[in-house]
Amino acid sequence: MSAVIDVDDPADPRLDDFRDLNSIDRRPDLPTGKGLVIAEGVLVVQRMLLSRFTPRALLGTDRRLRELSADLAGVDVPYYRASAEVMADVVGFHLNRGVLASAPRPRELTVAEVLDGARTVAVLEGVNDHENLGSIFRNAAGLDVDAVVFGTGCADPLYRRAVRVSMGHALLVPYAWASWPADLETMRDNGFRLLAMTPNPQALTLAAAMEGLAGDRVAILVGAEGPGLTERAMRSSDVRVRIPMSRGTDSLNVATAAALAFYERARVAG
Repeated sequence: MSAVIDVDDPADPRLDDFRDLNSIDRRPDLPTGKGLVIAEGVLVVQRMLLSRFTPRALLGTDRRLRELSADLAGVDVPYYRASAEVMADVVGFHLNRGVLASAPRPRELTVAEVLDGARTVAVLEGVNDHENLGSIFRNAAGLDVDAVVFGTGCADPLYRRAVRVSMGHALLVPYAWASWPADLETMRDNGFRLLAMTPNPQALTLAAAMEGLAGDRVAILVGAEGPGLTERAMRSSDVRVRIPMSRGTDSLNVATAAALAFYERARVAG
């Protein structure tokens, strides 16, 4: 299994991949800095090991090493074993999950690559909250969404919090950054029906819109919390769809709304 290296000095430069994780300008997962992806916790590390993100180092306690022993069999990567106190000094806070893995960012996938073979795609515009983003990836993984496409104004899906909230699915569900909004036409050229989510009461309900699309390729467009999709994105869609609401509520959290749309799509698509 991985080479196990005991470390008791928080200043050890071999731990720099994991240093100052809460820092605004020194975080190792900043694309403009080290550009690393950080997996936090046993489950997320396991999913990183199954993904296209290849770890280059791990930092964790002895307990987590034992929990990961089967997953790390044959993996040629150093495991820096440290106490919880040393880890806290390195990362800048107490880490309840007890293990981290770092990986370089691989080449970004193209829209054409993630659309290839996909039947259901989530398209995000202006979703700039990392927790919402992570939740959308987790929902996508659990509700049979094949890929995520990012338009303008979206947060980094590989930020540590987004990866953690996604339970590692941000590393497994393929995603790509779009040329916006030109790639919406690319999707249509590839046979996708574009469904734009809106609170507008004149729009079709999700259930009604999805019923006739079981055999079609579908792209579900969701916008930022509050303003929603831009009018330009709306005009580029084929159908505007809504979730019926009650008690004067006009809309739901974006990750919740996306989950309902994913569920309706999975229900009709079988």
